Parts: sequence; structure tokens; C-alpha cells
Amino acid sequence: MAKATSRGSGKKRQVKKSPTGIEGLDDITGGGLPAGRPTLLCGGAGSGKTLMAMEFIVKGISMFKENGVYLSFEESKNELFDNVASLGFDMDVFDAQQHIFVREIDLGMHDFVESGDYNLDGLFAQIEYGIDCVGAKRIVIDGIETLFSHFSRESIIRKELKRIFRWLKGKGVTALITSEQGGTPGSITRHGIEEYISDCVIILDHRITEQVATRRLHIQKYRGARHGTNEYPFLITDNGISVFPITATQLDHDASSQQVSTGIQKLDDMFRGGYYKGSSILITGTAGTGKSSLVSYFANAVCGDNEKCLYFAFEESARQIVRNMGSIGMDLQGFIDKGLLKIHAARPMLQGLEMHLLTMHEIIEKEQPSAVILDPVSNLDSIGSVLDVKLMFIRVIDYLKQNGITALYTALTPGDSMPEATDVGISSIMDTWILLQNLERNGQRERSLYIMKSRGLGHSNKIRKFRISDNGIDIDTDSQSS
Repeated sequence: MAKATSRGSGKKRQVKKSPTGIEGLDDITGGGLPAGRPTLLCGGAGSGKTLMAMEFIVKGISMFKENGVYLSFEESKNELFDNVASLGFDMDVFDAQQHIFVREIDLGMHDFVESGDYNLDGLFAQIEYGIDCVGAKRIVIDGIETLFSHFSRESIIRKELKRIFRWLKGKGVTALITSEQGGTPGSITRHGIEEYISDCVIILDHRITEQVATRRLHIQKYRGARHGTNEYPFLITDNGISVFPITATQLDHDASSQQVSTGIQKLDDMFRGGYYKGSSILITGTAGTGKSSLVSYFANAVCGDNEKCLYFAFEESARQIVRNMGSIGMDLQGFIDKGLLKIHAARPMLQGLEMHLLTMHEIIEKEQPSAVILDPVSNLDSIGSVLDVKLMFIRVIDYLKQNGITALYTALTPGDSMPEATDVGISSIMDTWILLQNLERNGQRERSLYIMKSRGLGHSNKIRKFRISDNGIDIDTDSQSS
């Protein structure tokens, strides 16, 4: 008699995955949905179920050469095609090339008449015909809970659903089933459909908190596979669904020894060469201390090296920044015209914290900059608690470090606070911290600069006075330490 294999020995069986092609979702699921098995996608009205389901089919065709079937209980073929056209999906082309089979399931047809011990052979026929027509490897059944509202005998519907899902498994087709979320505590769907789809359940949620709307995705379960267990915000963009696994942060990024210029030679000297590439730099100070001027000098240096810089402004418009920096001898417009500097200006109240994060992620992925500026991050505390803002920036910092992007952040210090205080509480997670102050001496205001910390980098410990004039920033190297 052969000995039983000990637990933990040998290779673990891996669930075969069918990649969705949806940005971020394959990262969270560890490669996609369970191949050849049904997945339940549920959520309330307007949560994005239909768009996500259609993108699963579209990306299957365009990225993985897998044709698809889309059966809808709620919308006609023309309605579906019109609804997803705004996302850039040209469904008519896929339809003409027989890559997709789309059919509205009309429960008023004679195939779906409730009498005696009826069954869903009519639905079976539709599914099998669609799969055979296009050689489908993927199928979506959208709005399946409609069956329960049309037929009164739930026991038969449940039995037939089991039969459908078993049959789909036998065909080796990866199925995505959408359903409305349940209204009773403890239930995922209204009619307990999750009882028959035990392989993978994904929940979409569209919530409004303090007048700010957020969509979120959560994987309720995924049998036989590791997956992200948090809630993940997602956007519906011009290019489809974008999920950002913001809570999947790990301290495994590289640490470069290369230094990049601050844009000011005397400040470079204080750092013995400049900032570390890929590091996070915080610049704090009260109003009028020169925070935006300092980060603009850095942007000017990055673009001067023919590299891209992305500037997220939460207080001033792009034109105002260009004008203001022009007054101290900086021509940022020239770099904007060359496509090296991009200024994305938006009021914090435009959207929630997580949506700001997703928007930044999308723009960074598109532009591929060497450096990013966020000015000022303290304005974001108007749309979230100190903890929420700090958690957001942990995720921002992690993402930028993973991509080797040097990042500068400015934060306003309230006038009645200690100079070392920051409202958003992020100084401890920064690599470098520069403190700017306005000091009154002999009836005049003098600006000063001090490097509070710079991890792994030798730097000056002196407080330096500096002036901002038509010729730019001039740091006084004769200032004494205090």
C-alpha cells in the first residue's frame, strides 16, 4: 500500500485562471476569474455590473482571442451596444466578425411559459446556440434574478440554475453571472443565487458619503485561490473599468543611490548632491514661505533634463502657477508646450480621496513621468479625516516608489501651530522633510529653510535664510546654525 503524501509536500494544485483584461482586477484576483467555472457579480443599481461584464467579453476578444456570448434579461442588443460605445467598445465590428453573440432573453416568449413541471430548456437552447455560433470561451448572463420575478415556483428555478451551471462547467466555458444585491441581512443576492455559484463571488458597491460618490469592489470569496480581501475603489473611465488595488501595499521597492537636482544649486549642496531618485520629499511651511516656488524649481530642473514631470495642483490653476513662477524668472510654459510638464489642477471637493488616488494613478500610468508634485496635500483634509489622508498618502508613496518616481509634497502649517506640526500627519512616512519659516527680525520678515531629516543622506544641519526675487531663489550660505 502506497504511503499517503504528507500535507504540504508536493506541488499545490492551482486554480486555472481566465484573465479579465480589466485594469487592476487581474492583480486582485491573482490572474483572473476561475477558468471554466461560473463567477457571480452582484451589486445594486448603477454599480457597474453590466459595464464590467461587457468589458470581460470585449477584453476576451481583443486581448485573449476568446469569443463570447452575452445574454441579457434586461436590455436589447442595440441598447447594450449604445451603452458601452462611450467606453470605446465598437461592438458592431465584433458582431460583424462573429466574435460575439448577443441576445436579449424575452421571458414573454413561448419558450418561457410557466406550466406544470416546466424547465429552462429554452434558455439552455439559447446558450448552446450562442456558444456554437461563435465558438465562445466566455459567457455573460446579465440580470439572472429576473427569472425569479417571472416564475412563481422558485424550487424549479433553483433546480434549473444548478443544471445550467453544471452544464456550463461541462462545456469548459468561463461564465460571469450578474445579479442584483440582496436586501436582507446576510444575503448577497435577493434569491440566494450565490448558493449555486460557489467558486467566485464579486460584489460591486456604489455609495455616497458626505455628498461624494465612490464605487468599490470586494471579492467575497474565491475558492481554491488566494486573492485580495479588501474593498477596492474603481472608476468607470473613457477606457472602461479601472480598479486600483490601493491597499495591497508592500515594502519591497528598490532604493536608488542616484541623486537628482533640487533645481537650486545651493540646496543641492545642502544635500551633498540633491534628493535621492525615487524618494518622497515633504516641504512644509506657513502661507507665503515659498513652498510652491521650491517645488516649481524642482519641476524646472526635471524638465530641463528632458524628463517628464507631473504637477497635481489642489489650490491654483495651471495658468496661475505659470504666471506666478514667471515672476521669479521661471518659464514653465515652455516645458508645457514641449509636453514635458503636465499640470493637473483640481479642487479637492471635486471627488473623494480614493477617487483622487485613482485619477492620479490613471494619469501617471498614461504620462509615465520621472517626477510627481502634489501641491498642497494639506488641502485634501477637507474631504477626509487625518487618518484617511495619511492612509491615502501611504498608498500614493508606495505606488510612486514601486515605479521609481521622485515625489515632492507640500503641506501648509497653520500659523498658530508649531513649525514641525503637519495637519495631515505624513511627515513620519517621508524620506526627506524640508521646513520653511517666516521669521520676523528688526521689523522685517525673513524666510528660512531647514532640513529636518533626510534618510540615508548626509545633509546640512544649518538654518539658511533665503530670498525670493525677480531672479529666483537665493539661499544665504552664511546663515548660522541655531
